[in-house]
Amino acid sequence: MKLATFTREAKTRVGAVVGDEIADLSGAGLPATMLALLEGGDAAMAAARAAVANARRFPLAQVRLEAPIARPPKILAVGLNYRAHAEESGMPLPVVPIIFNKQSTSASGPFDVIHRPRESTQIDYEGELAVVIGKRCRRVPAARARSVVAGYAVANDVSVRDWQMRVPTMTMGKSWDTHCPFGPWITTADEMTDPHNLYLRTWVNGELRQNANTSDLIFNSDQIIEHLSTAFTLEPGDVIVTGTPSGVGLWMDPKGWLKDGDVVKIEIAGLGVIENRVTDEP
Repeated sequence: MKLATFTREAKTRVGAVVGDEIADLSGAGLPATMLALLEGGDAAMAAARAAVANARRFPLAQVRLEAPIARPPKILAVGLNYRAHAEESGMPLPVVPIIFNKQSTSASGPFDVIHRPRESTQIDYEGELAVVIGKRCRRVPAARARSVVAGYAVANDVSVRDWQMRVPTMTMGKSWDTHCPFGPWITTADEMTDPHNLYLRTWVNGELRQNANTSDLIFNSDQIIEHLSTAFTLEPGDVIVTGTPSGVGLWMDPKGWLKDGDVVKIEIAGLGVIENRVTDEP
C-alpha cells in the first residue's frame, strides 16, 4: 500500500493511493491519524488493506497531501552516510553511524514550502531515503530490522549550514521549522523488494544536483535500525532519514545555497516525488 495523509474540504484523514486516486479510509472504522494507524499494528494494517477496495475515492489532483505523520515521535538522521558524499567532503568514512536529531516540529508536507530563515543565507538541500518504524522495538538485529519497518518515503533533510557547522553537534542546524518535508506517502515495506537499490535524484530549479543509488550507503537502513535500537526504544511513527548522497550545495563552487523562489524536487524510484518551493520566512 501507499498510505497517505490528505486533506479535502477542510478534513484531514488517512488514505491509500491507488494510481491517480486516493481511497478514503476514514469511513472504515480505522484510526483517524497515520500515527494511530501505525500504533494499531498488524491488525490495523490488515484492516486498512481490506478497506481499500470499497472505500470512496477522490482524484489526487483534488486533495492536498500532507506530511504522512504530522508530528513523528522522533526524527532521527544519519550524517555522512554515502561513500561519494564522504569523498566530496574530504572526510574519512565513519566507522559507526553519525546520528543526530531533527526536532519533530521540523516535519512538513511533501509539497509544502521550505522557509528560508532570516538568520542565515546558507540553506541547503539533502535528498534522502526515509524509513518509518511500524513496531515498538528494542535491540533489533539487522537481520530482522525490516520486520519492524512500516514503510519508506522520500525526505529532504534541509540544513542551515552555518548553524550546523559552528558547533560539534548538528541539531540546531537541522531542526528549523519546515526543514523536514517528507512523503508523498509511506510505501509499505511489503511492496519494497530492496530499499538498498533505489535511484535517488534531486533537482533545484530543474537542474539535476544529486544522482545516486542507495546501494552507496555506508550503513544501510537495517544496520541503522540495529544501531539505534541498541540504545533506545524505537516507536511506531519514528522517522529515520538515512543520509544524503553527493551533490549538495555546500560543496559546489560557487556554493549552491537555496534562495527565495527556488524549487527543490526529490525523487526516489518506486517511492514517488516531493517538491518544495523555498520562501523567505514570513
